[in-house]
Amino acid sequence: MTTKFRVRPAGAADEAGWRRLWQLYCDFYAVAVPKDVTNELWRRIADGQAAINALVAETVPGAGRRPQLIGMANYVLHPFTWGTEMICYLEDLFVAEDYRGAGAGKAMIETLMGLARQNGWPRLYWHTHEGNVAARLLYERITPRDPFVRYVVNLR
Repeated sequence: MTTKFRVRPAGAADEAGWRRLWQLYCDFYAVAVPKDVTNELWRRIADGQAAINALVAETVPGAGRRPQLIGMANYVLHPFTWGTEMICYLEDLFVAEDYRGAGAGKAMIETLMGLARQNGWPRLYWHTHEGNVAARLLYERITPRDPFVRYVVNLR
């Protein structure tokens, strides 16, 4: 597939497209995120001052056509205990099924890597479900997985 696309920060005009991708992402993981949580997530992304941000990948259409959002990457900046800078957690990465394999996922990660370098964030990290084979193939072309094992205590 040779789709032309660009990656950029999400903006206010992206809300409908971002929500469409967010719902597809939630469906992929078979989770039901309450509407008020989604609304607050988008508010934080659109705010521009919160620690939660998003990149989007959009098509670069030919003449007379409008760009279409094909991917989103929600990320969180946070302090960490082993340094004084912020680090970046790529929490949600999703590319619409028809555009997978075109390089949009890799481009969003590479854009975040560039932002990390520009802003002095010493680390970009993420995780995925062990059964998400397609994503893992991409991720392991970018960086090897680390040896850490994750534990989660669900409190509600």
